[in-house]
Amino acid sequence: MCQKRAIFKPMSAEERDFLKQRSGGSWKLVLRYILAGEACCRRENSHAIAGPGHSIAVTSSGSVYSFGSNNSGQLGHGTTEEEWRPRLIRSLLGIRIIQAAAGAGRTMLISDGGRVYAFGKDSFGEAEYAVQGSTMVTTPQLVESLKNIYVVQAAIGNFFTAVLSREGRVYTFCWGTDSKLGHQTEQNDPVPRLLLGPLENIPVVQIAAGYCYLLALACQSSGMSVYSVGCGLGGKLGHGSRTDEKYPRLIEQFQTLNLQPVVVAAGAWHAAVVGRDGRVCTWGWGRYGCLGHGNEECESVPKVVESLGNIKAVHVATGDYTTFVVSDTGDVYSFGCGESSSLGHSTAIEAQGNRHANVLSPKLVTSLKNINERVVQISLTNSIYWNAHTFALTDSGKLYAFGAGDKGQLGIELVAQQTESGTPERVDVDLD
Repeated sequence: MCQKRAIFKPMSAEERDFLKQRSGGSWKLVLRYILAGEACCRRENSHAIAGPGHSIAVTSSGSVYSFGSNNSGQLGHGTTEEEWRPRLIRSLLGIRIIQAAAGAGRTMLISDGGRVYAFGKDSFGEAEYAVQGSTMVTTPQLVESLKNIYVVQAAIGNFFTAVLSREGRVYTFCWGTDSKLGHQTEQNDPVPRLLLGPLENIPVVQIAAGYCYLLALACQSSGMSVYSVGCGLGGKLGHGSRTDEKYPRLIEQFQTLNLQPVVVAAGAWHAAVVGRDGRVCTWGWGRYGCLGHGNEECESVPKVVESLGNIKAVHVATGDYTTFVVSDTGDVYSFGCGESSSLGHSTAIEAQGNRHANVLSPKLVTSLKNINERVVQISLTNSIYWNAHTFALTDSGKLYAFGAGDKGQLGIELVAQQTESGTPERVDVDLD
């Protein structure tokens, strides 16, 4: 059964044995590790990424479309012109892409051969403040420093990037000063470094990056667990305090809750997890109600969202003070900051300009239910410097967009003077 999985097929006998040992010494655990990664990252499946000002859509066959802001060449078309409609990245024809990540002014793509392609700004830190980096790459280029690592996922955070190897090892580069991410390097160090600490010998199936912190979903013989490292502001590391963690640390609260995490999401200031039993936990800075507990209080350890107790969640997505949950029936719930209409609940412009009502508890997104399609993935902007937009992908490969669209990041044409769309609109691209 392992041999039927895409990331396992090209492995040598030595590499397979190494993965077996990392997974606890049994092929059954290897299979569980592989399947867990495919489920939470949508590897080998179509998906869309709502980046800061620009968007990436990957089809099930591995083709890539990009659209939106392009001031740094982050769309990969060889230009710096905005695109208001999905445009195929033709230089990647013949290369099957299985995963994408988008940050402020930059994009990373992962091929089915474990290669990493990047374009846009090559600097980290400066891009978040709209300062031009030293180099601009407008077409996909192989990341040479990663050529000896078979990568299956990338996550772009503020001031750093992390990649996950098929063996479940985590590497980070930039923002390593003072051992903030398990190693001590210069802040602009472009060389990927293995994340030291407890995760050196534990296989990781998914990584998620937020504002100056990283979450890792690990697969152990005893079950699934979550580790966090980086900045602890707002309690977003989940350890009951607001202190930073230089090395990955196990979030112990899930054992107390008897919850097996299967999907993890890192927002700018808060985080969320879906358990195997369908429960949803959130923690971190609760501003605008993004934790879904009916208030704006911070939570320094994971707390079950009680008002979602009548559904079984299968997917969660987090952004800048916003959260989306997808149930096993395809229904979507959202809560948090209503700015830019990115929650999908309101189209009315209120007294505070384009800032819409905040939602303190999970609320059914009826505008998505009305499309009569089963939603399987939500992606929303995870940046504190851009107005948010949101994508909803259905099981038939249809993509719907709503929220801020001033740079063309929705992939749809807006009417004159309109800068956002309050209701989901179909994007003219087939991802199936």
